[in-house]
Amino acid sequence: MDKNKVKNQKDLRRHLKVRSTISGTADVPRLNIFRSNRGMFLQIIDDLAGKTLASASTLELKNKKNNKIDLSKELGLLIAQKAKALNITKVVFDRGPYKYHGRIKAAAEGAREGGLLF
Repeated sequence: MDKNKVKNQKDLRRHLKVRSTISGTADVPRLNIFRSNRGMFLQIIDDLAGKTLASASTLELKNKKNNKIDLSKELGLLIAQKAKALNITKVVFDRGPYKYHGRIKAAAEGAREGGLLF
């Protein structure tokens, strides 16, 4: 069997398992992470209304010469700052199909340092 097909099936299974238990509301929205090879995107989403309340990406960051983990931490701080401007202090963390380590963990720690609770 093709390696990529097996990996995609594992990712899809992990993603569906995570999303089956997580949903964002107006009081406690969902903090979603999308990671690619070039960048990372974080969104705070109200699933009941189907709206994105705030978003941040590595494209917004000024200092792009750091390594990816440092950029992820800065991105977590940025999304926390945007959430505080909207009076959002508590979120549900949605890591998607990604394991909680590396850039995902750094973004979560940055968001926690910025004042978000999850």
